[in-house]
Amino acid sequence: MRVWDVNPSYLNRNSLLGEHRELHAIVSIIKYNKKGYSRHPETLRWQGFGWALSQRHKLLAAEMTLRGYVDRTPVLLKTQPQKWPEVFVDTPAAQFKLLSKKYKNIEQGRIPLPKDVQQLWAQHQYSVMARDDAEYKYLGGWVASRKTGKGVDNIYPELVSLLRCPPAKGNLRNTIQHMWGYVSSYASVSGKAIEKKTMRNLLTRIQHLTFLHDIVYLKESTALGELQAWIH
Repeated sequence: MRVWDVNPSYLNRNSLLGEHRELHAIVSIIKYNKKGYSRHPETLRWQGFGWALSQRHKLLAAEMTLRGYVDRTPVLLKTQPQKWPEVFVDTPAAQFKLLSKKYKNIEQGRIPLPKDVQQLWAQHQYSVMARDDAEYKYLGGWVASRKTGKGVDNIYPELVSLLRCPPAKGNLRNTIQHMWGYVSSYASVSGKAIEKKTMRNLLTRIQHLTFLHDIVYLKESTALGELQAWIH
C-alpha cells in the first residue's frame, strides 16, 4: 500500500493508477473504520488528514486527466484543512531512488526522474513561481550556483513542502500567463480572451497545445498538471 509524496507527474501509468486505487482504499478504511490495513504505516500517517488526502486525490486526478483518464470518484474528506502529515514512510528524496529502481528498463512517468538538481529545478520552477516570489528567486539562485549536478537530496524536501501550499491567486495568474507564452503562437485566440472565461480554461488550453505541438519544456513541468488541482 503506497501513497507517494513525489509529484504524480513522475509516476508511470501503473503507479499512477495504482496509487489512485490505494488512496481510495485508505479513504475507505478511515471513513468506515475498516480493519484491513488499518495498522499499515501508510494508513496511520494519513489518519486525521482528510483534507490532505482529498488534495492528493485532486493532484492524481489532474495528472490522470492529462493522460486521457477520467476520474469519477472524488474524495470529500475535510479534516484539518491545509494540514499535511509530517511523517513519511520513505523520505521524498528516497522515493526518487525507489522509483528509479522500479522503473529501470520500463516506462517512466510523464516527467523523467531528475538526473541532477538543475533538471529537478527546471521541472519545478513554475510550480514554485506560483507559490512564492522570494522562494523562486532564492532557489533559482541556489541551483544556478551549483557547479555539479548534486543537490537533489538537499532541495527536494523543500520543493515537496512548497508544492503542498495553495498557490497565491496573483502568483497563479502570473505563472499561467508565463506558461501561455510558450504556446501562444500556436493559438487561434488570445490568452486574454480565454482567461476572461476562467484561469482553468487557459491552463486547459495550454495543456492541449503543449501536447499537440510537443513543447517539451512544459511537458516536463510539474505545473502543467498540478496547478489544475488548486484552481477553484
